[in-house]
Amino acid sequence: MRHCRNPFAAARAARKSVLTQISIGCLLAGAALAVAQPADLSLSPQQAQSLVASALANELRAAQDPSHPMRYTLHKVSPRFTSTKQIVETRDGEVARLIAVFDKPLSPAAEQQEQTRLNALASNPGLQRHRKQSEDADTARALKVLRALPDAFIYQYAGPVPAPEGTLEKYTFKPNPEFTAPDLETTALSQMSGEILIDATKERVAHLEGHLDQDVDFGWGILGRLYKGGWIAIEQANVGGDQWRTVRFQMQMTGRVFFKTRTFDTIEDETGFSPVPQGLDYQKAIEMLEADQK
Repeated sequence: MRHCRNPFAAARAARKSVLTQISIGCLLAGAALAVAQPADLSLSPQQAQSLVASALANELRAAQDPSHPMRYTLHKVSPRFTSTKQIVETRDGEVARLIAVFDKPLSPAAEQQEQTRLNALASNPGLQRHRKQSEDADTARALKVLRALPDAFIYQYAGPVPAPEGTLEKYTFKPNPEFTAPDLETTALSQMSGEILIDATKERVAHLEGHLDQDVDFGWGILGRLYKGGWIAIEQANVGGDQWRTVRFQMQMTGRVFFKTRTFDTIEDETGFSPVPQGLDYQKAIEMLEADQK
Protein backbone atom coordinates (compact mmCIF):
# COMPACT_ATOMS: atom_id res chain seq x y z
CA MET A 1 0.00 0.00 0.00
CA ARG A 2 4.95 0.97 1.78
CA HIS A 3 4.84 2.77 1.50
CA CYS A 4 2.96 6.84 1.85
CA ARG A 5 5.34 9.59 0.86
CA ASN A 6 6.85 12.30 3.01
CA PRO A 7 6.32 9.99 4.88
CA PHE A 8 2.81 9.21 3.69
CA ALA A 9 2.32 10.72 0.23
CA ALA A 10 1.08 7.32 -1.01
CA ALA A 11 0.59 3.80 0.30
CA ARG A 12 3.09 1.64 -1.50
CA ALA A 13 1.93 -0.82 -4.11
CA ALA A 14 3.34 -3.63 -2.00
CA ARG A 15 0.74 -2.81 0.66
CA LYS A 16 -2.34 -2.36 -1.50
CA SER A 17 -3.26 -5.89 -2.54
CA VAL A 18 -6.67 -5.64 -0.86
CA LEU A 19 -8.73 -2.79 0.53
CA THR A 20 -8.63 -4.20 4.05
CA GLN A 21 -4.84 -4.07 4.01
CA ILE A 22 -4.96 -0.46 2.89
CA SER A 23 -7.23 0.42 5.80
CA ILE A 24 -4.64 -0.71 8.32
CA GLY A 25 -1.50 0.16 6.38
CA CYS A 26 -2.47 3.71 5.63
CA LEU A 27 -3.09 4.31 9.31
CA LEU A 28 0.46 3.49 10.26
CA ALA A 29 2.45 3.79 7.08
CA GLY A 30 2.74 7.44 7.72
CA ALA A 31 0.59 8.57 10.61
CA ALA A 32 3.19 10.90 12.14
CA LEU A 33 1.42 12.06 15.26
CA ALA A 34 3.55 14.95 16.47
CA VAL A 35 3.15 17.20 19.46
CA ALA A 36 4.21 20.81 19.72
CA GLN A 37 6.20 20.22 22.92
CA PRO A 38 6.72 17.52 25.56
CA ALA A 39 3.76 17.09 27.84
CA ASP A 40 3.79 16.18 31.51
CA LEU A 41 1.97 13.34 33.21
CA SER A 42 -0.73 15.72 34.39
CA LEU A 43 -1.86 16.30 30.82
CA SER A 44 -5.61 15.79 30.65
CA PRO A 45 -7.24 13.65 27.95
CA GLN A 46 -8.70 16.81 26.43
CA GLN A 47 -5.28 18.46 26.29
CA ALA A 48 -3.68 15.36 24.78
CA GLN A 49 -6.45 15.15 22.22
CA SER A 50 -6.00 18.81 21.32
CA LEU A 51 -2.23 18.48 20.90
CA VAL A 52 -2.57 15.44 18.67
CA ALA A 53 -5.28 17.10 16.56
CA SER A 54 -3.10 20.16 16.08
CA ALA A 55 -0.10 18.05 15.14
CA LEU A 56 -2.14 15.98 12.71
CA ALA A 57 -3.13 19.16 10.91
CA ASN A 58 0.57 19.90 10.43
CA GLU A 59 1.21 16.35 9.25
CA LEU A 60 -1.65 16.54 6.81
CA ARG A 61 0.01 19.54 5.18
CA ALA A 62 3.37 17.77 5.11
CA ALA A 63 1.79 14.66 3.59
CA GLN A 64 0.76 16.65 0.56
CA ASP A 65 4.20 18.24 0.03
CA PRO A 66 5.95 16.61 -2.98
CA SER A 67 8.98 18.90 -2.90
CA HIS A 68 11.49 16.45 -1.40
CA PRO A 69 11.70 13.37 -3.68
CA MET A 70 14.13 10.62 -2.71
CA ARG A 71 15.75 7.49 -3.98
CA TYR A 72 16.27 4.55 -1.64
CA THR A 73 16.60 0.79 -1.31
CA LEU A 74 13.58 -1.30 -0.28
CA HIS A 75 14.22 -4.75 1.22
CA LYS A 76 11.01 -6.74 1.67
CA VAL A 77 10.75 -10.09 3.45
CA SER A 78 7.69 -12.34 3.49
CA PRO A 79 7.33 -16.08 4.11
CA ARG A 80 7.35 -16.86 0.39
CA PHE A 81 9.54 -14.21 -1.15
CA THR A 82 12.38 -11.81 -0.37
CA SER A 83 13.24 -8.98 -2.73
CA THR A 84 15.48 -5.93 -2.89
CA LYS A 85 14.60 -2.96 -5.09
CA GLN A 86 16.09 0.40 -5.91
CA ILE A 87 13.30 2.99 -5.97
CA VAL A 88 13.25 6.56 -7.28
CA GLU A 89 10.41 9.00 -6.60
CA THR A 90 9.50 11.24 -9.52
CA ARG A 91 6.82 13.72 -10.53
CA ASP A 92 5.32 10.83 -12.53
CA GLY A 93 5.25 8.42 -9.60
CA GLU A 94 7.71 5.85 -8.33
CA VAL A 95 10.05 3.86 -10.55
CA ALA A 96 11.57 0.65 -9.19
CA ARG A 97 14.26 -1.74 -10.33
CA LEU A 98 14.57 -5.25 -8.89
CA ILE A 99 18.22 -5.90 -7.97
CA ALA A 100 18.13 -9.01 -5.76
CA VAL A 101 15.93 -12.01 -4.93
CA PHE A 102 16.39 -13.90 -1.66
CA ASP A 103 19.36 -11.59 -1.00
CA LYS A 104 21.21 -12.80 -4.11
CA PRO A 105 21.92 -10.71 -7.24
CA LEU A 106 19.72 -11.41 -10.23
CA SER A 107 20.82 -14.09 -12.65
CA PRO A 108 21.75 -12.89 -16.16
CA ALA A 109 18.37 -14.09 -17.45
CA ALA A 110 16.46 -12.30 -14.67
CA GLU A 111 18.55 -9.15 -15.16
CA GLN A 112 17.68 -9.16 -18.86
CA GLN A 113 14.02 -9.63 -18.04
CA GLU A 114 14.13 -6.63 -15.68
CA GLN A 115 15.87 -4.54 -18.32
CA THR A 116 13.24 -5.49 -20.87
CA ARG A 117 10.53 -4.40 -18.44
CA LEU A 118 12.19 -1.02 -17.90
CA ASN A 119 12.65 -0.54 -21.65
CA ALA A 120 8.94 -1.18 -22.19
CA LEU A 121 8.07 1.25 -19.40
CA ALA A 122 10.33 3.96 -20.81
CA SER A 123 8.78 3.67 -24.24
CA ASN A 124 5.17 3.61 -23.04
CA PRO A 125 4.27 6.62 -20.87
CA GLY A 126 0.75 5.24 -20.54
CA LEU A 127 2.05 2.44 -18.31
CA GLN A 128 3.57 4.94 -15.90
CA ARG A 129 0.46 7.11 -15.98
CA HIS A 130 -1.55 4.09 -14.89
CA ARG A 131 0.90 3.48 -12.02
CA LYS A 132 0.69 7.14 -11.02
CA GLN A 133 -3.11 7.00 -11.00
CA SER A 134 -2.93 4.02 -8.67
CA GLU A 135 -0.51 5.86 -6.38
CA ASP A 136 -2.78 8.91 -6.36
CA ALA A 137 -5.75 6.74 -5.39
CA ASP A 138 -3.71 5.29 -2.51
CA THR A 139 -2.74 8.80 -1.45
CA ALA A 140 -6.40 9.79 -1.29
CA ARG A 141 -7.15 6.77 0.90
CA ALA A 142 -4.20 7.51 3.18
CA LEU A 143 -5.23 11.14 3.61
CA LYS A 144 -8.79 10.06 4.32
CA VAL A 145 -7.56 7.91 7.20
CA LEU A 146 -5.21 10.65 8.41
CA ARG A 147 -8.07 13.13 8.57
CA ALA A 148 -10.09 10.67 10.66
CA LEU A 149 -7.40 10.04 13.27
CA PRO A 150 -8.18 12.96 15.62
CA ASP A 151 -11.75 11.69 16.08
CA ALA A 152 -11.12 7.95 15.80
CA PHE A 153 -8.99 7.56 18.92
CA ILE A 154 -8.66 8.72 22.49
CA TYR A 155 -5.04 9.69 23.15
CA GLN A 156 -3.32 9.68 26.53
CA TYR A 157 0.18 10.78 27.46
CA ALA A 158 2.15 7.93 29.08
CA GLY A 159 5.48 9.54 29.94
CA PRO A 160 9.03 9.75 28.59
CA VAL A 161 10.90 6.77 27.13
CA PRO A 162 14.74 6.64 26.96
CA ALA A 163 16.15 6.32 23.45
CA PRO A 164 19.67 6.14 21.94
CA GLU A 165 19.46 9.69 20.63
CA GLY A 166 17.50 11.27 23.47
CA THR A 167 14.14 10.92 25.14
CA LEU A 168 10.94 10.09 23.30
CA GLU A 169 7.45 10.98 24.52
CA LYS A 170 5.02 8.08 24.65
CA TYR A 171 1.31 8.33 23.90
CA THR A 172 -1.19 5.49 23.97
CA PHE A 173 -4.36 5.40 21.90
CA LYS A 174 -7.58 3.45 22.05
CA PRO A 175 -10.80 3.53 20.01
CA ASN A 176 -13.14 6.43 20.58
CA PRO A 177 -16.55 4.85 21.30
CA GLU A 178 -18.26 7.89 19.78
CA PHE A 179 -16.47 7.49 16.45
CA THR A 180 -18.47 6.04 13.55
CA ALA A 181 -16.36 5.04 10.55
CA PRO A 182 -17.69 6.82 7.45
CA ASP A 183 -16.11 4.43 4.93
CA LEU A 184 -14.23 1.17 4.46
CA GLU A 185 -10.81 2.77 4.79
CA THR A 186 -11.47 3.92 8.34
CA THR A 187 -13.46 0.90 9.57
CA ALA A 188 -10.47 -0.82 11.17
CA LEU A 189 -9.76 2.21 13.34
CA SER A 190 -12.76 1.39 15.52
CA GLN A 191 -11.05 -1.74 16.88
CA MET A 192 -7.42 -0.69 17.11
CA SER A 193 -5.28 0.37 20.05
CA GLY A 194 -1.59 0.99 20.43
CA GLU A 195 1.20 3.39 21.26
CA ILE A 196 3.21 6.16 19.66
CA LEU A 197 6.75 7.24 20.56
CA ILE A 198 7.36 10.84 19.58
CA ASP A 199 10.55 12.81 19.11
CA ALA A 200 9.20 15.95 20.71
CA THR A 201 12.18 18.07 19.65
CA LYS A 202 11.58 17.34 15.98
CA GLU A 203 7.83 16.85 16.46
CA ARG A 204 7.89 13.53 14.60
CA VAL A 205 7.09 9.91 15.38
CA ALA A 206 9.96 7.48 15.95
CA HIS A 207 7.78 4.41 16.47
CA LEU A 208 4.10 3.58 16.14
CA GLU A 209 2.39 0.27 16.80
CA GLY A 210 -1.24 -0.74 16.59
CA HIS A 211 -3.11 -3.94 17.46
CA LEU A 212 -6.54 -5.18 16.47
CA ASP A 213 -8.46 -5.85 19.65
CA GLN A 214 -11.51 -7.35 17.91
CA ASP A 215 -12.40 -8.80 14.51
CA VAL A 216 -13.21 -6.15 11.93
CA ASP A 217 -15.84 -6.80 9.26
CA PHE A 218 -15.87 -4.99 5.91
CA GLY A 219 -19.11 -4.63 4.02
CA TRP A 220 -21.14 -6.35 6.78
CA GLY A 221 -18.68 -9.24 6.63
CA ILE A 222 -19.40 -9.90 2.96
CA LEU A 223 -16.30 -8.20 1.55
CA GLY A 224 -14.01 -9.52 4.23
CA ARG A 225 -12.83 -9.63 7.80
CA LEU A 226 -9.61 -8.91 9.66
CA TYR A 227 -9.13 -11.13 12.71
CA LYS A 228 -8.19 -9.79 16.14
CA GLY A 229 -4.63 -10.22 17.30
CA GLY A 230 -3.11 -8.81 14.14
CA TRP A 231 -0.65 -5.97 14.49
CA ILE A 232 1.27 -3.46 12.48
CA ALA A 233 4.26 -1.27 13.34
CA ILE A 234 6.29 1.46 11.76
CA GLU A 235 9.60 3.09 12.56
CA GLN A 236 10.54 6.50 11.21
CA ALA A 237 13.78 8.48 11.21
CA ASN A 238 15.36 11.63 9.94
CA VAL A 239 17.12 10.41 6.78
CA GLY A 240 18.90 13.69 6.08
CA GLY A 241 17.96 17.26 5.41
CA ASP A 242 15.41 17.08 8.23
CA GLN A 243 13.31 14.75 6.07
CA TRP A 244 11.56 11.99 7.99
CA ARG A 245 10.76 8.71 6.28
CA THR A 246 9.57 5.25 7.14
CA VAL A 247 12.66 3.07 7.68
CA ARG A 248 10.94 -0.11 8.85
CA PHE A 249 7.43 -1.46 8.37
CA GLN A 250 6.09 -4.70 9.88
CA MET A 251 2.66 -6.26 9.54
CA GLN A 252 1.16 -9.52 10.75
CA MET A 253 -2.50 -9.78 9.89
CA THR A 254 -4.85 -12.64 9.10
CA GLY A 255 -8.12 -12.03 7.36
CA ARG A 256 -10.76 -13.26 4.98
CA VAL A 257 -11.19 -11.58 1.60
CA PHE A 258 -14.55 -12.67 0.23
CA PHE A 259 -14.29 -16.43 0.84
CA LYS A 260 -10.52 -16.84 0.94
CA THR A 261 -8.37 -16.59 4.07
CA ARG A 262 -5.15 -14.65 3.65
CA THR A 263 -2.20 -13.92 5.90
CA PHE A 264 -0.27 -10.70 5.56
CA ASP A 265 3.17 -11.20 7.09
CA THR A 266 5.81 -8.79 5.89
CA ILE A 267 8.84 -6.79 6.97
CA GLU A 268 10.07 -3.87 4.89
CA ASP A 269 13.34 -2.04 5.54
CA GLU A 270 14.17 1.15 3.68
CA THR A 271 17.76 2.39 3.59
CA GLY A 272 20.19 4.49 1.58
CA PHE A 273 18.00 7.55 1.20
CA SER A 274 19.34 10.36 -0.97
CA PRO A 275 17.59 13.34 -2.57
CA VAL A 276 16.86 13.53 -6.28
CA PRO A 277 16.04 16.66 -8.28
CA GLN A 278 12.56 18.06 -7.80
CA GLY A 279 10.57 17.65 -11.00
CA LEU A 280 12.52 14.59 -12.12
CA ASP A 281 10.55 12.65 -14.74
CA TYR A 282 10.20 8.88 -14.70
CA GLN A 283 12.29 8.31 -17.85
CA LYS A 284 15.26 10.11 -16.28
CA ALA A 285 14.76 7.97 -13.20
CA ILE A 286 14.96 4.83 -15.36
CA GLU A 287 18.27 6.13 -16.77
CA MET A 288 19.56 6.62 -13.22
CA LEU A 289 18.60 3.07 -12.25
CA GLU A 290 20.17 1.66 -15.41
CA ALA A 291 23.42 3.53 -14.77
CA ASP A 292 23.67 1.91 -11.34
CA GLN A 293 23.78 -1.54 -12.93
CA LYS A 294 26.60 -0.77 -15.37
